[in-house]
Amino acid sequence: MTDTVLEMTADISASQNRGELDKLRVYLITDRTLLPEDHFLNSIEAALKGGVRAIQLREKNLSEYELREMAKAILQLTQKYKALLFINHRAELAEDIGADGVHLTESSAAVRKVRKQYPDLLIGKSIHSLAGAMRAQQQGADFVTFSPVYDTPSKQQYGPPQGLEKLKQVCTGLDIPVLALGGIDLSRITPIRNHGAFGVALIRGIWNSPDIEHESLQYINALTGENQ
Repeated sequence: MTDTVLEMTADISASQNRGELDKLRVYLITDRTLLPEDHFLNSIEAALKGGVRAIQLREKNLSEYELREMAKAILQLTQKYKALLFINHRAELAEDIGADGVHLTESSAAVRKVRKQYPDLLIGKSIHSLAGAMRAQQQGADFVTFSPVYDTPSKQQYGPPQGLEKLKQVCTGLDIPVLALGGIDLSRITPIRNHGAFGVALIRGIWNSPDIEHESLQYINALTGENQ
């Protein structure tokens, strides 16, 4: 199959998934190092109770068995709240357990390849430039996360913050949702939305809160004006 045909197929596959993408206004990425070990699942449920409807499982340094069992436990919660579960990098695991999607990193397989092999998965892609964003969209990504918008410890390896103007360039250049990532807090929601972002991807902004359910609701209200 030629690249052109693959790209046309990818575009069709991606467009079929757009109905679920409103759940991406707040895209919450897990980091169990920020939470007490025995409160990890309870904290995820608290975020879901607060209105979060998209969770990305991004836990490194786990065995295959540990990651799979954790994914299955989180999937039970996301299904309970009619939320989406994305597995970081591992499309085969996402497909195998019945998760909603996969989030691809720079080290993951190309979006085109994953779209062809796993046509039913929603596909997110981490990008750090307009060129990378346009390539992800062309190959069939359903959405992208653009980072780092502001300074944040988790994205320092990608260089200094890119700022709101570069965020705006990416948002203007794409037809798929762009989620702003990196140093996001409630005070920055308005300028991020004003520069075209569909939503935000968060780690510390919610997990560092002493009241995860309430903090989640605050972000949901800031982005949508209502609890979903």
